[in-house]
Amino acid sequence: MNATIDAVRRQVSDLHQELVRYNLVVWTAGNVSARVPGEELLVIKPSGVSYDELSPQNMIVCDLDGNVVEGDHAPSSDTAAHAYVYRHLPDVGGVVHTHSTYACAWAARGEAVPCVLTAMADEFGAEIPVGPFALIGDDSIGRGIVDTLKGHRSPAVLMQNHGVFTIGKDAKAAVKAAVMCEDVTRTVHLSRQLGEPLPIAQADIDSLNFRYQNVYGQPQAR
Repeated sequence: MNATIDAVRRQVSDLHQELVRYNLVVWTAGNVSARVPGEELLVIKPSGVSYDELSPQNMIVCDLDGNVVEGDHAPSSDTAAHAYVYRHLPDVGGVVHTHSTYACAWAARGEAVPCVLTAMADEFGAEIPVGPFALIGDDSIGRGIVDTLKGHRSPAVLMQNHGVFTIGKDAKAAVKAAVMCEDVTRTVHLSRQLGEPLPIAQADIDSLNFRYQNVYGQPQAR
């Protein structure tokens, strides 16, 4: 099991640098977590540690109640939310939280992002929904994430007045959803400065999402 945990620690540490690369976080905000395959464990970053200082060694291993199992630092303040998601959505292998600028602007308005781009239909298959306002520190945010995304195609939710949470089959997929969420929310915002974005018919959204999820790319990658 140690080899598996070590591999997840490396992956989670590396993926935090993708948040920096795509300008999704500032200072020490944001986090990536991953479920440890075959175990009731998750790996998440330590709280309040600079991205420059993150390494596989200082990633924190927690159980699915958010209790620290391995690590010398306190885990992310969002650990309880991540743990709640893993407990209640067993197919989720990765969770990401960011405060990316344009997506947070939509979250501050409590407004869902309409599916008006083919790239949104591809990745999200629907609007990007808004979850309820919730305070940090317990599993309230996790409950909002699960209640909003359960049965919804979107892997992203804008938690009202807070920011973005994304889920995926693994941590890399959750990071990709966070990157795409910021990209499309920026574009839709700019479109609305010019006028009202044109809707895409639901049948076309369904067709685009199916193609992207099942046909696009190389077979081994899917």
